[in-house]
This record gives sequence, C-alpha cells and structure tokens, in this order.
Amino acid sequence: MTVSFKRLNPQATLPTYAHPGDAGMDLCACEQTLILPGERKLVHTGLAMALPPGTEGQVRPRSGLALKHGVTVLNAPGTIDEGYRGELCVILINHGDQPFAIEPGMRIAQLIIAPVARAAIELCDALPESDRGTGGFGSTGC
Repeated sequence: MTVSFKRLNPQATLPTYAHPGDAGMDLCACEQTLILPGERKLVHTGLAMALPPGTEGQVRPRSGLALKHGVTVLNAPGTIDEGYRGELCVILINHGDQPFAIEPGMRIAQLIIAPVARAAIELCDALPESDRGTGGFGSTGC
C-alpha cells in the first residue's frame, strides 16, 4: 500500500516508522509552540495526504509523551477520512503540571492506516436477542 504525502510547509517532516513491524508512523510538528498545563492546542504537521480507497488514518498518542509529560491526543484516535486532502493537524492536551514546548520536527503523535468497513443502514422494529442484552457501563463489574 502506498500513501502519498504533500509538503504544505517546507519545515514539514515526512512520517516514518521507527522500527520494522511498527503499526504506527510518527507524525512530527512543523511549528514551535507551548502548551500550558490544562491547555489544548491544534499542532500543525505541514503535511497533506491521499489515503488509498477503503482506508482511514488514525491519529493516536505517543506513549512516551503521555507517560513522561502528560501530553496526549485529545480526541484519540482522531479519524482522517480517505477523501480529506487538507493539512494533517493534531489536537494535543497537556495533562501534566509543567508547560510543554513543541519544536519543529518533534514527534507528537502516531498515524496508523487502517481498513474501513462500510455498513448498510436499515431501520427495524426489533433487534435480535443476545446474551448481553442491554447491559453496559460497568454491568460486568469494575
């Protein structure tokens, strides 16, 4: 599978897989900014992409940023639809107690390319029974 990327900003860094077999490729910031504790920011990558038909892009947090700094992707996973051609941006939030500085080229999130199943929608009067039924929100214990 090939994913085509276009640089919208000359400082943009192309995503890369850090290790063979990695599921996610690293997305990098193309700007300098500061995220204060409790603050959220839209961080630009300076990239646009064309996904293959039948796929989506999932933007997920980097575990090291979350563990060491409390910085994570706010709407994880963020969804990029196959037809979107605008700039890839990442909504980061700082749950830590210190300001977090973003520098151009810093790895801020992961991008995973995944297949998408499209469902046919039907309206019905009754749903088939199941063992679980309507149990949810902690119905199996904490």
